[in-house]
Amino acid sequence: MTKEEYNKSVDAYADNIYRFVLKHLKNPDVSKDVVQETFAKVWERKENISYEKIRSYLFTTAHHTLIDVLRKEKYKDGIEAVDRHYQQKPVENMDLQKTLHEALDQLPEIQKSVVLLRDYEGYAYDEIGEITGLKESQVKVYIFRARKKLKEILVSVEAVME
Repeated sequence: MTKEEYNKSVDAYADNIYRFVLKHLKNPDVSKDVVQETFAKVWERKENISYEKIRSYLFTTAHHTLIDVLRKEKYKDGIEAVDRHYQQKPVENMDLQKTLHEALDQLPEIQKSVVLLRDYEGYAYDEIGEITGLKESQVKVYIFRARKKLKEILVSVEAVME
């Protein structure tokens, strides 16, 4: 990949990667750091990367960097997995987007990642498999389970709002 192709990829994909990472971390500063680290890793390996596959490579690198950050945060803070379902606040005039983001936050990280890559970023199942290191069949199962869980969460929120 040339310098010009690298610069094109920064212009074309930086915002998409930032949105993807921000939906996981909910921290703009840390999300910007992950995006910067992603592009730094790509720059270091630019000779070995085909420009035709840069989109997939960038999201794969961002996904792995995101996982590293999440693991470090869990280790640093000593956070253990807690079912967020029982920590919900009462629903008061929630808008649909906020409700959806809260529902996404209740999913396990891998399910959240595959749903965001599929439904927000428009990746195909095989591309999501490359990014996450899963088989295509596993991706489909995780997406199915995530959508099923989202439906349950959103239906329960709808019942509370009525």
